Amino acid sequence: MAGVCFTVTGILQVVINAPNHDTLADDFRAVDSVRFLLSCILSDWSLRTRSLRRMHRVERMANSIFITAPLCMVITAGFITYNITTR
Repeated sequence: MAGVCFTVTGILQVVINAPNHDTLADDFRAVDSVRFLLSCILSDWSLRTRSLRRMHRVERMANSIFITAPLCMVITAGFITYNITTR
């Protein structure tokens, strides 16, 4: 999923035709890719921990971060689509 964020950021640069043009969507996608990475790290940590209580707590954190990441991805995609269609 982090790769998808980077791919969309690259495609966005091609569509805008300005490789050095920084948009807010690029920043949102970068933060989103960090969310996906963090959820993967937390998920792996929850599988490797021995404490049952800690496992459930870390698992809930990983799940909530993972749920917010695609939601933010869809919202950013909507902003990108709206921006491209209004040009």
